[in-house]
Amino acid sequence: MMNVNFIVMGKLKESFYREACAEYQKRLGAFAKVTVKEPPPEELPQSPSPAQIEKALEKEAALIGEQIKSGYKIALCVEGKALSSEELAKKLGVLGTSGVSTVSFIVGSSFGLSETLKRECDFRLSMSPMTFPHALARVMLFEQVYRAFSILNNSKYHK
Repeated sequence: MMNVNFIVMGKLKESFYREACAEYQKRLGAFAKVTVKEPPPEELPQSPSPAQIEKALEKEAALIGEQIKSGYKIALCVEGKALSSEELAKKLGVLGTSGVSTVSFIVGSSFGLSETLKRECDFRLSMSPMTFPHALARVMLFEQVYRAFSILNNSKYHK
């Protein structure tokens, strides 16, 4: 059974997002050992400068790095590669058959991830060229990872 880690900056505030993530996390537990880590994002002023943002992202990268011991790291970022559900399933399947036992999905704060952290990752994944609220993107990620494992296991969930 593969270990799937979600390292996501910050906690979800709205109960409906928390409930949706919890439901997909529970479902995903049938296929993988799931861990969710929520390091706190750096506090920034209302209108931060680019230097302040970069410094905060580097501090967040250090917190994220503390959560990842080993395995394949996937950074979620707008410039990443967009995959269909089937392509994500295939990618996870190939990783599993090639001996990768742990996959970590990394979601940054509202300003994203530091360039340093993105370079350290094995793959950059984009959810879409559209912009989504951070919390909704997190629910979508949980659902898509669950869908990918459902596809790999020939579940009826994916039609």
